[in-house]
Amino acid sequence: MIKICGTGSALPAKKVTNDDLSKIMDTSDEWISSRTGIRARHLVTTETTTGMAVEASRQALEQAGITAEELDIIIAATLTPDHVLPTLACEVQATLGAVNAVAFDLHAACSGFLFSMNTVAAYMQSGVYKNALVIGAETLSKIMDWNDRGTCVLFGDGAGAAVIRNLEEDGTNGGLLSFAQHSDGARGSVLACGNRPVQHPFAQPREEENQNVSMDGQAVYKFAVSTVPKVIEEAVTKAGLTIEDIDLFVLHQANQRIIESVAKRLKQPIEKFPMNLQACGNISAASVPILLDSLNKDGKIKPNDRIVLAGFGAGLTWGAAVIQW
Repeated sequence: MIKICGTGSALPAKKVTNDDLSKIMDTSDEWISSRTGIRARHLVTTETTTGMAVEASRQALEQAGITAEELDIIIAATLTPDHVLPTLACEVQATLGAVNAVAFDLHAACSGFLFSMNTVAAYMQSGVYKNALVIGAETLSKIMDWNDRGTCVLFGDGAGAAVIRNLEEDGTNGGLLSFAQHSDGARGSVLACGNRPVQHPFAQPREEENQNVSMDGQAVYKFAVSTVPKVIEEAVTKAGLTIEDIDLFVLHQANQRIIESVAKRLKQPIEKFPMNLQACGNISAASVPILLDSLNKDGKIKPNDRIVLAGFGAGLTWGAAVIQW
């Protein structure tokens, strides 16, 4: 049985409210909250992506009751590591002392944590690994254009982690029940961020790409409200369940309107869709694990609860998993 056995999360100390943003740009709490539901976000000052990832990982390991040395694999989902090299996962491995774990990063933007979970599950189902650490960690504030009020106000920084184990000796029911995931690169330009240009002596000079996030908000909204209900239904059907069987829907925290639209399309009460975007904003790959950890620590998940985890974002990518707690 492949099961989440521990969770953890970390947020920067600096909390920035909509009112704080209104002092440095042409915006307001009403403008941001009415369109997104977001009222605050945490932004790094002295923290790093690696530091937050390590803190979240330590919490997850402690709750799971295993040591770092027992880990077989570490996958870090991120688009904002501290360095191009070494990878975030390898930096976490070194800090934790997870000397027996293979470590690498996976980049699927806001779907990264879900895609990493699926990758770990595939390894476990094939018998390669038994103990995994999956991390979603972002410092999105460093790739924002802080003059673009329509985009920078949406995002925050933070990290979440989960220890996933293949408990072959465990006779209980539950664990990971199903997965579904998709990509559509043809529509990828609606949410983009450039990279360093080619600048070697043998190439013609090129115009430098925008290295900050740019987004077509309407296109992203239409993409999300269309694809997310479908992929949730796909995963739930694969699990042999109905939508009504699901106790909680833990969705990527991009926009309150998107989550409300998904709930309406699935004909489920909004109470089944917990949110923390009001206080955290959109933290890309870290969004789902941070919310899951919050629900776990607050006692809002009961044994045997059936939970849908769903991510969606740049790429375009989207996916869902059904787990039984």
